[in-house]
Amino acid sequence: MANHVWEKSYPPGVKWELDIPKKTLHQIFEDSCAQYGDRPFTDFLDKIMTFRDYKEASDRAAAGFQKLGVGPGVNVGLYLPNTPHYLIAFFGILKAGGRVVNYSPLDAARELEFKIGDSETDILVTLDVTALYPKMAAMRGKTRLKKLIVGSIADYLPWPKNWLYPIAKKKDLSAWPRDQWHMSFKDLLGNDGKYRSHPAPENLWDEVALLQYTGGTTGLPKAAMLTHGCVVSAMAQGQAWTTPYTTPGAEKVVCVLPLFHIYALSGIMLGAVRNGNQLILYPRPDIDMIVKDLAKKKPTFLPGVPTLYTAINKHPEAKGLDLSSLKICMSGGAPLPVEVQQSFEKLTGATLIEGYGLTETSPTGAICPVDKAVRRVGSCGVPMPGTIIEIRDMEHPDRVLPPGKEHVGEVCIIGPQVMKGYWKKPEETEQVLFSHPGSNWKGLRTGDMGYMDEAGWLYLVDRSKDLIISSGYNVYPRMIEEAVYEHPAVDECIVIGIPDPYRQEAPKVFVKLKPGAHLTFDELKKHLDGKIGKHEMPVALEIRSELPKTPVGKLSKKELKEEERAKATAKAA
Repeated sequence: MANHVWEKSYPPGVKWELDIPKKTLHQIFEDSCAQYGDRPFTDFLDKIMTFRDYKEASDRAAAGFQKLGVGPGVNVGLYLPNTPHYLIAFFGILKAGGRVVNYSPLDAARELEFKIGDSETDILVTLDVTALYPKMAAMRGKTRLKKLIVGSIADYLPWPKNWLYPIAKKKDLSAWPRDQWHMSFKDLLGNDGKYRSHPAPENLWDEVALLQYTGGTTGLPKAAMLTHGCVVSAMAQGQAWTTPYTTPGAEKVVCVLPLFHIYALSGIMLGAVRNGNQLILYPRPDIDMIVKDLAKKKPTFLPGVPTLYTAINKHPEAKGLDLSSLKICMSGGAPLPVEVQQSFEKLTGATLIEGYGLTETSPTGAICPVDKAVRRVGSCGVPMPGTIIEIRDMEHPDRVLPPGKEHVGEVCIIGPQVMKGYWKKPEETEQVLFSHPGSNWKGLRTGDMGYMDEAGWLYLVDRSKDLIISSGYNVYPRMIEEAVYEHPAVDECIVIGIPDPYRQEAPKVFVKLKPGAHLTFDELKKHLDGKIGKHEMPVALEIRSELPKTPVGKLSKKELKEEERAKATAKAA
């Protein structure tokens, strides 16, 4: 693979060698503010703010954070949806010299308590909404949290929405006391914006900018330490890939995926910063509003997850709208079913490409070319510029497997975007990171199973922890899911392994049906016959009105596995 055979599939003018600026995230932000000052940076519920607006607000945030003691080595939490507060605080923290810790608004109280202690968060920013404030206020006295900064969505709404919002949304708002433990977001910004530029460490590029928690599907969540260099590298990779198809300073990007997730933060928000583009911010995934805005606001770039494209495909108004402004649509976070991809492209005329990455890779790893002519069905793409992907033997991890469908192994990503390690977890770090003899960069063992073809295209088979061992055979749930999705009645599906008295473990299918559709287990088995092997045939089907999802909107197996485990335990008792 030393000759990077996948480079032949790159867009015109894109090379594997990558020019990565040795700058911090906030330096790149400052550069863009200087270049695109009067350009709109965000459209938040029709409130337009320019790059200059954000430059001035983040300067004031930096000065405000420094008055609270934020500087090098200090971690500040963000517990926010997609609002201007997030962007202002994010760059304000970095300018002040601190690190950002992202918290999910869907975290349970126990998880919030753990993350506050684990990340050493003393200062945190949130909003005065009932979905957020009460949960964080409950951390007072139970955790090390010393200062809660509270903003309001009305802070950044256009008139008269800013006046009407507190009245119309009264039930959704939480009152909070004006005491020493609290601080308003307006007060944080209530200064002249003159902050101290800390003496830069010898190599600030290698300093941690973000503590980004992984999903915690096994055990307690772990925070990936993402340096300025990691994320800047990911930004450079994304920019190189899209340059032939986009115009800096002229694109409009839909930002409905949550900014607390690395896909949205790095690939969407920071990508827009680097290229001087406008973000259309959505505080929550309102599919009716998104579909209307696709026609009304004419975005050119729509990043999402498979469930977003599924929702657009089946939206009653989508077929009658002009969606021709869309240039590139990017799916990540979970495997993209071929049927969903084809239906969306037929509906919109846009190109929907798939990418692959992890929190630990900031998040890029592989991506499909925009040109449909070179696309390979079922593949999540080729390695990004500056990136090497190897398939390694699970039992002998130093052995790189040859190309071919018969050589399934662990996907390993080597590149400048790979994390520094897991925060305060040296043993877990050692288990996943390795030195690569042919590169200056670290390698990451992803835990994902896949193979590469002769041309360097990556095919994901499954996550190793999702692997089902049935009668001694490896069964990959994703292969079954792809076949299930081909049934016309199926809207969404998840396959997991459940205990089986004969096969030890066997696949079970969970399905959400399309409106008005019906499906029996016998009908499903008949549909799957010939599409999957006998050892892969599911032993059960369960129809549900909804399937569990992660905060990003990915279908989640975790809850279903826990339910089945509880059933098996109860049965055994």
